[in-house]
Amino acid sequence: MALIRDVVQQALVTGVLTVEAENLLRQLLSMKYDQEDLRAFMTLQNAAMSGVVKQESRLCKG
Repeated sequence: MALIRDVVQQALVTGVLTVEAENLLRQLLSMKYDQEDLRAFMTLQNAAMSGVVKQESRLCKG
């Protein structure tokens, strides 16, 4: 099973949180996770808010 921190790391490297990764994060966040995963998720939230990481689900298609 993937870890939240692994999904976050991939998003930080690519600059994009894919729809698949977003769905995986939802699943992982519904289960038990540790402090390191929580910190990684908060880092991802900050990166998304500051525009460093874009959410594929929110990108304009056109």
